[in-house]
Amino acid sequence: MKRFKVASLFSGAGGLDAGFVQSGYFDIAFADDILLPAMKTYSANFGLRLSTCDNGRAEAQAGTALACDIERVDLRYLKDVTVDIVVGGPPCQDFSVVRGPEWERRGVEVKRGRLYAYFVNALALLQPKAFLFENVPGLVSANRGLAYKVILEDLSNLNLRWDEVKKTIGNEDNIKPAEGYHIIHSEVLDLSYFGVPQRRQRLIIVGIRKDLVKNLEKLWQIKFAFSKALKESMGLFPKYPLTSIETFEGRRLDELDNVYKDLMKKWEGVWLEVNNEYAWKWKAKVWDKLTFDIVKDYLVTNEVKSPRKEELEEALKQHEEVLRELGYYGIPVHALKPIDGTNDPLDDDPAVVERMKRIPFDENHEFVRGTKWEVEGRGISLVYRRLHPLKPSYTIVAYGGGGTHGYHYDRDRATLTLREKARLQTFPDTFLFSGTKTRIRAQIGEAVPPLAAKRLAQALAEILLDFEIE
Repeated sequence: MKRFKVASLFSGAGGLDAGFVQSGYFDIAFADDILLPAMKTYSANFGLRLSTCDNGRAEAQAGTALACDIERVDLRYLKDVTVDIVVGGPPCQDFSVVRGPEWERRGVEVKRGRLYAYFVNALALLQPKAFLFENVPGLVSANRGLAYKVILEDLSNLNLRWDEVKKTIGNEDNIKPAEGYHIIHSEVLDLSYFGVPQRRQRLIIVGIRKDLVKNLEKLWQIKFAFSKALKESMGLFPKYPLTSIETFEGRRLDELDNVYKDLMKKWEGVWLEVNNEYAWKWKAKVWDKLTFDIVKDYLVTNEVKSPRKEELEEALKQHEEVLRELGYYGIPVHALKPIDGTNDPLDDDPAVVERMKRIPFDENHEFVRGTKWEVEGRGISLVYRRLHPLKPSYTIVAYGGGGTHGYHYDRDRATLTLREKARLQTFPDTFLFSGTKTRIRAQIGEAVPPLAAKRLAQALAEILLDFEIE
């Protein structure tokens, strides 16, 4: 089987890259991230040699996981290796586009983010066959959509925009970049559609080098084939999402009915304890409508209308297949004892424990407003929010205090363990993390879920192979 070489930038702990490797079509030639703990994690899991940079510039060497600011990395040394794909998600916070006053005839003034410019620099230097760029969905609407438009135009017309990009990074090299890349995919995707047990949206842009696509007809065939491959890989998950209870218990829904009943019964009477208007409304709206049959409640919770028996059975089969693919099937997360300590019992603050006993599944701090368990957090839905056992998790975040750590649906539990978060992100249980708990939380929360990355990688590999892009 042909395998393609990947250069990874802004790699973090390697969630995106793990999916590429798991697809069976890609090997990582080089990875870089500014954070040493993340690169220690990366090196240990991918088998690349860990390297760091001092105050000077660092040479990008094949087979290396480099902990260094990308601004100080010289990628020219990778030219001895044929890099087929460049992947990464550069932060774009300092990317701005300003439309000047018409009377000054300034048109649009662009200030490219420096880190984004280094991603473009990698394309110019390495001229890979393809790239995959991932980012936050807010990039699409930033600067009234102008930043997103400029990024697409930069990637599409690399030779025309190169002089502008070079000014941002101070590159004086006399490089003649490729003409540019055909954008075959640019869309914000809900990664739960791929079977990830988490509502997580990411902007995904995929490009193929223009000189490798000979005509317009072939380009449209490639775009259609990539879209078709992605859609087929979603199966029934857009309608029947994988849930947190399946992910934690390692079983499909219909095998967890008794577990579900026991969990739900713990919440009986919580409205009496809290005794505010919100809690009584919750009782009428949520609790009184529960059947305590896990499949029936799952269908109502996820608003699945009139499911056919055959379709439901196929959906549950796909749930089991993904759990097996992830290595979770038959292994409840609470039974894991990884040596990195990510599943160790947590020392929750007693006040947090007492508060969380009064905040039921899928609810947050608003549930106890006006009570002795009240906490600040107006307008922030994530604060002290519990998972719902029959839904995908809400988005796992990398940073933040004040009740943003993520909370279990079990009334006897409060904060999620790091390993539980890693499962919601679809990291293998064998994937071990390095660093403090705060650092590991960031590594997990910033990652692209490997399962979604695997589906993207498989779709890209099909394009490269089926259309003989050499």
